[in-house]
Amino acid sequence: MAKIPLREPLVVEGKYDKQKLSELFDTWVIAVGGFRIFKNKALLETLRRAAHKTGIILLTDADGAGLVIRNYLQGAIGSAYIKHAYTPQVQGREKRKRVPGKEGLLGVEGIADNILIDCVLRAAPQEHVPQAAQPLTKLDLYELGLSGCADSAARRRKLLAHCGLPDYLSTGAMLDALQCLYGKEELFQLCAQLFA
Repeated sequence: MAKIPLREPLVVEGKYDKQKLSELFDTWVIAVGGFRIFKNKALLETLRRAAHKTGIILLTDADGAGLVIRNYLQGAIGSAYIKHAYTPQVQGREKRKRVPGKEGLLGVEGIADNILIDCVLRAAPQEHVPQAAQPLTKLDLYELGLSGCADSAARRRKLLAHCGLPDYLSTGAMLDALQCLYGKEELFQLCAQLFA
């Protein structure tokens, strides 16, 4: 099945949610790390920046913890920039877990693919996803010294830290994230300042 392109990044709770949604949708999927988002100011600022540029789609578990995270992000980012996608409350446990969660509900990772697709597309209908005027490419990353150069790893770490992104992102994941956060010209200007 081909991935469904989305205009906005998808924000989820954890890495397993991210893994599942990355298989379904062609967009930047951001895992906030559950309650760790409360202390991760750099990631929160990155989410705020992405939300103010394109808006974000927020998809958390249908349990109490998911509601707390959803409410926190809505307050911190602003409800005008968030499209809320909700999963149904389904009893069960994820395959990777030995026991169900505290409330006995499936998290995002345990929900069937067709239900997740429906939830996301109901929250954020996608008539036509416009391509960026000048999309970032891997060649741009090379020209910026972020890949294929002697000090590329150090430059990537510096840029990712500045953006509030984890330093373990693959080149493709970094490209997706940067595409959502910056225009091509804006990224080149930022790198010129960071690496001057």
